[in-house]
Amino acid sequence: MKVKDKHSLSAEKPNVRETMKPSVSASSMMVLAAAVLVLGGSSMAADWPCWRGPAGTGYVPAGAAVPAKLPGELPIVWQIRIGSTLASPVVAAGKVVYIDHQRGKEVVHAAACADGREIWSAQLDDVHKDFQSQPGPRCTPLIDGDRVYAQSCRGELKCLALADGKLRWRVSYVKDFGALYFGEKGPAMGASRHGYSGSGVIDGDRIIVAAGGVKGAGVVCMAKLTGKVIWQGGSDVPGFSGPVVATIAGVKQVVSFTAEAVIGLDATDGKALWRVPVKTSFGRHVTTPVIFDDIVVVSSHQAGLIAIRVTKVADGLKAEQAWVSSDLAINFSSPVAVGGYLYGLGPSKKLFCADIRTGKPAWVKHEFYSGGKGHASFTVMDPNILVLTEDGKLTLIAADNSKLRTISAAKACGTNWCMPAYADGKLYLLDDKQLLCLNLMP
Repeated sequence: MKVKDKHSLSAEKPNVRETMKPSVSASSMMVLAAAVLVLGGSSMAADWPCWRGPAGTGYVPAGAAVPAKLPGELPIVWQIRIGSTLASPVVAAGKVVYIDHQRGKEVVHAAACADGREIWSAQLDDVHKDFQSQPGPRCTPLIDGDRVYAQSCRGELKCLALADGKLRWRVSYVKDFGALYFGEKGPAMGASRHGYSGSGVIDGDRIIVAAGGVKGAGVVCMAKLTGKVIWQGGSDVPGFSGPVVATIAGVKQVVSFTAEAVIGLDATDGKALWRVPVKTSFGRHVTTPVIFDDIVVVSSHQAGLIAIRVTKVADGLKAEQAWVSSDLAINFSSPVAVGGYLYGLGPSKKLFCADIRTGKPAWVKHEFYSGGKGHASFTVMDPNILVLTEDGKLTLIAADNSKLRTISAAKACGTNWCMPAYADGKLYLLDDKQLLCLNLMP
């Protein structure tokens, strides 16, 4: 299939405090026809509007059609060339939204799900560069209703209209909240060193982000329609994962894996509820917190796979380490929880299944794939799990804690660190050169 060329983009530097003028090539393809409540936001049941799907857990919504096995050769619906990026695509209302690097800028794009045709593009920020990987975006955008929320590596958050990309509001974590963005200069840790990578989360009429303000604005809750600050909490520099909202030990809270700790804040007012320190070199904490009952699971390549149990006590909540496993340490690949078991990718590309309550491995597959640095994404397609490894291979495995059962596998794309978006039987994924739409339900 012929690969379509990207529209050329202006390299002119915009005034970052003025409204952007996105290029619009077509009107909106469709409107929301049916909505379900997911984390307080509206989303079509077939959509994949944010990092790790509608609920932020890596699950395809119940009732959605999923493949029983993968086709021997994955049908390509369309593919388009894009600039370099480590940010994953999202899908809603007939549009796929992604961010890439174009002529020194992070640029947000909306394309038609049907054929990949670009609908609009809008400049987000100057590009972030460092020695560890290609320059370009690292934070997955978020779609909620008729709006897109896009965050740059440098800490610029913009709310754009989904229909045409026009600016609704914007904030700068550095200018507005006192965050410290150094790049690779000075004793920087976490997001201040390698850029903001963790997406925000929608909670009802609010959006919550790990802004990294070091004087009480580590996590910021804003009105999603206006950007007005509702509360600020903590003073931690962010790691590389975004916050999650969950009810733990009977209390609705925001859980954030920062560069220094795992913290819980009251979702109503941002009050600190608990904190468990996690100290590592440069605060390279990447995994999205996984919540199972009253257990929070995070991991880093140095600290290991860590389970934190949160319990109710007389004067509030208590959090303490339940177990830690050095053997199952995860570098930067977020795991998923299915039926009380955690499925993830550990050191030396070790695919594993472990009991969340105890940390004991149920099974381990060493060298699950060859090459690369040890990354895979996990998408739960009940009763199976779709695994995309960084060498571009898709593998459908059973969610079986007794043994590894591989159902089918197929080559999907090139080298990637992508969390695919799944909607209406189509898989949207990107590698270092292109954005593809694959049909998993031919």
